[in-house]
Amino acid sequence: MPFLIFLGIIVFIVLIIVISNVKVVPQANAYVIEKLGAYSATWSTGLHVKVPFIDRIARKVSLKEQVVDFPPQQVITKDNVTMQIDTVVYFQITDPKLYTYGVERPISAIENLTATTLRNIVGELELDHTLTSRDLINNKIKIILDEATDAWGIKVNRVELKNILPPREIQDAMEKQMKAERERRARILDAEGEKQGQILVAQGHKEAAILQADAIKESKVREAQGEAEAILTVQKAYADALRMLNEAAPTDKVIQLKSLETFEKVADGKSTKIIIPSEIQNLAGLVTSIKEVVDTK
Repeated sequence: MPFLIFLGIIVFIVLIIVISNVKVVPQANAYVIEKLGAYSATWSTGLHVKVPFIDRIARKVSLKEQVVDFPPQQVITKDNVTMQIDTVVYFQITDPKLYTYGVERPISAIENLTATTLRNIVGELELDHTLTSRDLINNKIKIILDEATDAWGIKVNRVELKNILPPREIQDAMEKQMKAERERRARILDAEGEKQGQILVAQGHKEAAILQADAIKESKVREAQGEAEAILTVQKAYADALRMLNEAAPTDKVIQLKSLETFEKVADGKSTKIIIPSEIQNLAGLVTSIKEVVDTK
Protein backbone atom coordinates (compact mmCIF):
# COMPACT_ATOMS: atom_id res chain seq x y z
CA MET A 1 0.00 0.00 0.00
CA PRO A 2 2.69 2.53 0.83
CA PHE A 3 4.41 1.54 -2.42
CA LEU A 4 1.31 2.33 -4.41
CA ILE A 5 1.02 5.67 -2.70
CA PHE A 6 4.67 6.43 -3.46
CA LEU A 7 4.19 5.35 -7.08
CA GLY A 8 1.13 7.55 -7.37
CA ILE A 9 3.08 10.50 -6.01
CA ILE A 10 5.89 9.84 -8.50
CA VAL A 11 3.42 9.69 -11.40
CA PHE A 12 1.74 12.86 -10.24
CA ILE A 13 5.06 14.70 -10.03
CA VAL A 14 6.08 13.47 -13.49
CA LEU A 15 2.76 14.53 -14.90
CA ILE A 16 3.14 17.99 -13.40
CA ILE A 17 6.67 18.28 -14.81
CA VAL A 18 5.53 17.20 -18.29
CA ILE A 19 2.59 19.59 -18.28
CA SER A 20 4.76 22.46 -17.06
CA ASN A 21 7.18 21.88 -19.93
CA VAL A 22 4.51 21.98 -22.63
CA LYS A 23 4.50 25.50 -24.05
CA VAL A 24 2.24 27.24 -26.54
CA VAL A 25 3.80 30.15 -28.42
CA PRO A 26 1.15 32.82 -29.22
CA GLN A 27 0.73 34.50 -32.59
CA ALA A 28 3.32 37.18 -33.46
CA ASN A 29 5.69 35.91 -30.79
CA ALA A 30 8.86 33.83 -30.67
CA TYR A 31 10.71 32.04 -27.86
CA VAL A 32 14.48 31.76 -27.78
CA ILE A 33 15.48 28.38 -26.28
CA GLU A 34 18.80 27.53 -24.65
CA LYS A 35 20.04 24.00 -23.99
CA LEU A 36 22.40 23.82 -21.06
CA GLY A 37 23.14 27.53 -21.40
CA ALA A 38 23.75 27.58 -25.15
CA TYR A 39 21.40 28.73 -27.88
CA SER A 40 19.34 25.78 -29.11
CA ALA A 41 16.36 26.94 -31.17
CA THR A 42 13.79 29.62 -31.79
CA TRP A 43 10.22 28.50 -31.28
CA SER A 44 7.61 30.03 -33.56
CA THR A 45 3.84 30.06 -33.10
CA GLY A 46 2.42 26.71 -31.97
CA LEU A 47 2.78 23.89 -29.42
CA HIS A 48 6.26 22.97 -28.14
CA VAL A 49 7.75 20.74 -25.42
CA LYS A 50 11.05 21.45 -23.75
CA VAL A 51 13.27 19.02 -22.01
CA PRO A 52 12.97 19.47 -18.24
CA PHE A 53 16.03 20.83 -16.47
CA ILE A 54 17.93 21.00 -19.79
CA ASP A 55 16.05 23.42 -21.98
CA ARG A 56 15.00 26.83 -20.83
CA ILE A 57 13.29 29.82 -22.42
CA ALA A 58 15.97 32.51 -22.63
CA ARG A 59 13.69 35.27 -23.95
CA LYS A 60 10.14 35.75 -25.14
CA VAL A 61 10.20 38.10 -28.11
CA SER A 62 7.28 40.03 -29.63
CA LEU A 63 7.40 40.25 -33.42
CA LYS A 64 4.87 43.08 -33.59
CA GLU A 65 5.88 46.59 -34.60
CA GLN A 66 6.80 48.52 -31.49
CA VAL A 67 6.84 52.22 -30.74
CA VAL A 68 9.31 53.86 -28.39
CA ASP A 69 8.95 57.51 -27.39
CA PHE A 70 12.32 58.79 -26.23
CA PRO A 71 12.57 61.80 -23.89
CA PRO A 72 13.76 65.17 -25.28
CA GLN A 73 17.41 65.40 -26.22
CA GLN A 74 19.43 68.61 -26.04
CA VAL A 75 20.98 69.46 -29.41
CA ILE A 76 22.88 72.46 -30.78
CA THR A 77 22.35 73.79 -34.30
CA LYS A 78 25.02 75.07 -36.65
CA ASP A 79 24.24 78.67 -35.64
CA ASN A 80 24.70 77.79 -31.93
CA VAL A 81 21.04 77.61 -30.90
CA THR A 82 20.31 75.04 -28.19
CA MET A 83 16.98 73.26 -28.45
CA GLN A 84 15.14 70.23 -27.14
CA ILE A 85 14.04 67.53 -29.59
CA ASP A 86 12.23 64.32 -28.71
CA THR A 87 11.91 61.45 -31.16
CA VAL A 88 9.60 58.51 -31.73
CA VAL A 89 11.05 55.32 -33.23
CA TYR A 90 8.95 52.60 -34.88
CA PHE A 91 10.80 49.28 -35.08
CA GLN A 92 10.18 45.56 -35.44
CA ILE A 93 12.22 42.54 -34.34
CA THR A 94 13.07 40.40 -37.34
CA ASP A 95 15.58 37.97 -35.79
CA PRO A 96 14.86 36.90 -32.17
CA LYS A 97 18.28 35.26 -31.83
CA LEU A 98 20.22 38.40 -32.78
CA TYR A 99 17.87 40.50 -30.66
CA THR A 100 18.63 38.26 -27.66
CA TYR A 101 22.37 37.94 -28.08
CA GLY A 102 23.32 40.90 -30.29
CA VAL A 103 23.28 43.74 -27.76
CA GLU A 104 22.60 44.25 -24.11
CA ARG A 105 19.41 46.27 -23.49
CA PRO A 106 18.49 46.90 -27.16
CA ILE A 107 15.99 49.70 -26.42
CA SER A 108 18.59 51.68 -24.49
CA ALA A 109 21.05 51.10 -27.33
CA ILE A 110 18.53 52.43 -29.86
CA GLU A 111 17.87 55.47 -27.66
CA ASN A 112 21.55 56.36 -27.36
CA LEU A 113 22.15 55.79 -31.05
CA THR A 114 19.15 57.98 -31.92
CA ALA A 115 20.38 60.80 -29.66
CA THR A 116 23.90 60.68 -31.12
CA THR A 117 22.64 60.60 -34.72
CA LEU A 118 20.23 63.45 -34.03
CA ARG A 119 22.99 65.64 -32.63
CA ASN A 120 25.21 64.98 -35.64
CA ILE A 121 22.48 65.78 -38.17
CA VAL A 122 21.10 68.89 -36.45
CA GLY A 123 24.64 70.15 -35.82
CA GLU A 124 25.02 70.55 -39.58
CA LEU A 125 21.81 72.60 -39.95
CA GLU A 126 20.86 76.13 -38.97
CA LEU A 127 17.80 76.87 -36.86
CA ASP A 128 15.45 77.84 -39.69
CA HIS A 129 16.51 74.85 -41.77
CA THR A 130 16.03 72.55 -38.78
CA LEU A 131 12.48 73.74 -38.22
CA THR A 132 11.55 73.21 -41.88
CA SER A 133 13.44 69.96 -42.52
CA ARG A 134 11.65 67.41 -40.36
CA ASP A 135 11.29 64.93 -43.21
CA LEU A 136 14.96 65.23 -44.12
CA ILE A 137 16.05 64.65 -40.52
CA ASN A 138 13.61 61.76 -40.10
CA ASN A 139 14.90 59.98 -43.20
CA LYS A 140 18.56 60.44 -42.27
CA ILE A 141 18.04 59.09 -38.74
CA LYS A 142 15.98 56.19 -40.06
CA ILE A 143 18.65 55.15 -42.56
CA ILE A 144 21.47 55.31 -39.98
CA LEU A 145 19.49 53.44 -37.30
CA ASP A 146 18.33 50.76 -39.73
CA GLU A 147 21.88 50.01 -40.81
CA ALA A 148 23.19 49.94 -37.24
CA THR A 149 20.41 47.75 -35.83
CA ASP A 150 20.65 45.04 -38.51
CA ALA A 151 23.24 43.30 -36.33
CA TRP A 152 20.74 43.36 -33.46
CA GLY A 153 17.94 41.68 -35.41
CA ILE A 154 15.92 44.92 -35.45
CA LYS A 155 14.27 46.61 -38.42
CA VAL A 156 13.67 50.36 -38.00
CA ASN A 157 10.57 51.23 -40.02
CA ARG A 158 10.47 54.99 -39.47
CA VAL A 159 11.56 57.80 -37.17
CA GLU A 160 9.54 60.90 -36.32
CA LEU A 161 10.59 64.12 -34.61
CA LYS A 162 7.77 64.61 -32.14
CA ASN A 163 8.61 68.08 -30.83
CA ILE A 164 11.24 70.71 -31.58
CA LEU A 165 11.48 73.19 -28.72
CA PRO A 166 13.84 76.15 -29.23
CA PRO A 167 14.66 78.50 -26.32
CA ARG A 168 11.94 80.81 -25.05
CA GLU A 169 13.54 83.96 -26.46
CA ILE A 170 13.81 82.29 -29.87
CA GLN A 171 10.14 81.32 -29.66
CA ASP A 172 9.19 84.91 -28.81
CA ALA A 173 11.21 86.22 -31.75
CA MET A 174 9.64 83.65 -34.07
CA GLU A 175 6.15 84.59 -32.87
CA LYS A 176 6.86 88.28 -33.53
CA GLN A 177 8.21 87.40 -36.96
CA MET A 178 5.15 85.31 -37.75
CA LYS A 179 2.87 88.11 -36.53
CA ALA A 180 4.69 90.64 -38.73
CA GLU A 181 4.47 88.26 -41.68
CA ARG A 182 0.72 87.79 -41.16
CA GLU A 183 0.21 91.56 -40.94
CA ARG A 184 2.26 92.05 -44.11
CA ARG A 185 0.16 89.45 -45.93
CA ALA A 186 -3.02 91.09 -44.67
CA ARG A 187 -1.88 94.48 -45.99
CA ILE A 188 -0.99 92.90 -49.32
CA LEU A 189 -4.41 91.28 -49.52
CA ASP A 190 -6.11 94.58 -48.67
CA ALA A 191 -4.07 96.38 -51.34
CA GLU A 192 -4.84 93.68 -53.87
CA GLY A 193 -8.53 93.91 -53.02
CA GLU A 194 -8.55 97.69 -53.38
CA LYS A 195 -6.63 97.45 -56.64
CA GLN A 196 -9.03 94.86 -57.98
CA GLY A 197 -11.98 97.03 -56.94
CA GLN A 198 -10.55 100.05 -58.76
CA ILE A 199 -9.88 97.93 -61.83
CA LEU A 200 -13.46 96.68 -61.81
CA VAL A 201 -14.83 100.22 -61.42
CA ALA A 202 -12.63 101.46 -64.28
CA GLN A 203 -13.72 98.56 -66.44
CA GLY A 204 -17.33 99.37 -65.63
CA HIS A 205 -16.86 103.01 -66.66
CA LYS A 206 -15.06 101.93 -69.81
CA GLU A 207 -17.77 99.47 -70.76
CA ALA A 208 -20.47 102.10 -70.02
CA ALA A 209 -18.69 104.64 -72.24
CA ILE A 210 -18.34 102.06 -75.00
CA LEU A 211 -22.01 101.16 -74.76
CA GLN A 212 -22.99 104.85 -74.82
CA ALA A 213 -20.79 105.50 -77.86
CA ASP A 214 -22.24 102.43 -79.56
CA ALA A 215 -25.76 103.71 -78.81
CA ILE A 216 -24.99 107.16 -80.26
CA LYS A 217 -23.38 105.56 -83.28
CA GLU A 218 -26.35 103.27 -83.77
CA SER A 219 -28.74 106.21 -83.43
CA LYS A 220 -26.85 108.26 -86.03
CA VAL A 221 -26.63 105.29 -88.36
CA ARG A 222 -30.35 104.68 -88.06
CA GLU A 223 -31.06 108.41 -88.57
CA ALA A 224 -28.83 108.48 -91.66
CA GLN A 225 -30.49 105.33 -92.93
CA GLY A 226 -33.90 106.93 -92.39
CA GLU A 227 -32.88 110.08 -94.28
CA ALA A 228 -31.39 107.99 -97.07
CA GLU A 229 -34.56 105.95 -97.32
CA ALA A 230 -36.68 109.13 -97.38
CA ILE A 231 -34.54 110.64 -100.13
CA LEU A 232 -34.69 107.36 -102.00
CA THR A 233 -38.45 107.28 -101.66
CA VAL A 234 -38.79 110.86 -102.95
CA GLN A 235 -36.45 110.19 -105.83
CA LYS A 236 -38.30 107.01 -106.64
CA ALA A 237 -41.64 108.85 -106.62
CA TYR A 238 -40.18 111.56 -108.82
CA ALA A 239 -38.80 108.93 -111.16
CA ASP A 240 -42.17 107.20 -111.24
CA ALA A 241 -43.87 110.53 -112.05
CA LEU A 242 -41.47 111.19 -114.89
CA ARG A 243 -41.92 107.67 -116.15
CA MET A 244 -45.74 108.05 -116.07
CA LEU A 245 -45.50 111.46 -117.73
CA ASN A 246 -43.32 110.05 -120.48
CA GLU A 247 -45.71 107.16 -120.96
CA ALA A 248 -48.66 109.64 -121.30
CA ALA A 249 -46.82 111.48 -124.16
CA PRO A 250 -47.95 115.02 -123.18
CA THR A 251 -48.20 117.84 -125.72
CA ASP A 252 -46.12 120.98 -125.56
CA LYS A 253 -49.08 122.94 -124.18
CA VAL A 254 -49.48 120.49 -121.26
CA ILE A 255 -45.79 120.72 -120.50
CA GLN A 256 -46.04 124.50 -120.55
CA LEU A 257 -49.05 124.38 -118.17
CA LYS A 258 -47.11 122.14 -115.79
CA SER A 259 -44.26 124.58 -115.95
CA LEU A 260 -46.69 127.36 -115.10
CA GLU A 261 -47.86 125.40 -112.05
CA THR A 262 -44.28 124.97 -111.00
CA PHE A 263 -43.73 128.68 -111.40
CA GLU A 264 -46.73 129.33 -109.18
CA LYS A 265 -45.24 127.17 -106.45
CA VAL A 266 -41.90 128.83 -106.79
CA ALA A 267 -43.37 132.34 -106.68
CA ASP A 268 -45.05 131.87 -103.34
CA GLY A 269 -43.43 134.92 -101.86
CA LYS A 270 -40.34 133.25 -100.49
CA SER A 271 -38.13 133.92 -103.49
CA THR A 272 -36.75 137.39 -104.05
CA LYS A 273 -35.53 136.86 -107.61
CA ILE A 274 -37.20 134.68 -110.24
CA ILE A 275 -35.99 133.89 -113.75
CA ILE A 276 -38.89 133.02 -116.06
CA PRO A 277 -38.16 130.90 -119.12
CA SER A 278 -39.27 132.26 -122.48
CA GLU A 279 -41.70 129.41 -123.00
CA ILE A 280 -43.55 130.34 -119.83
CA GLN A 281 -43.58 133.99 -120.90
CA ASN A 282 -45.19 133.06 -124.22
CA LEU A 283 -47.67 130.89 -122.37
CA ALA A 284 -48.51 133.78 -120.10
CA GLY A 285 -49.10 136.01 -123.10
CA LEU A 286 -51.39 133.37 -124.59
CA VAL A 287 -53.38 133.14 -121.40
CA THR A 288 -53.77 136.96 -121.34
CA SER A 289 -55.01 137.02 -124.95
CA ILE A 290 -57.54 134.28 -124.24
CA LYS A 291 -58.78 136.18 -121.23
CA GLU A 292 -59.24 139.42 -123.24
CA VAL A 293 -61.24 137.61 -125.95
CA VAL A 294 -63.46 136.08 -123.31
CA ASP A 295 -63.99 139.45 -121.66
CA THR A 296 -64.91 141.09 -125.01
CA LYS A 297 -67.59 138.51 -125.65
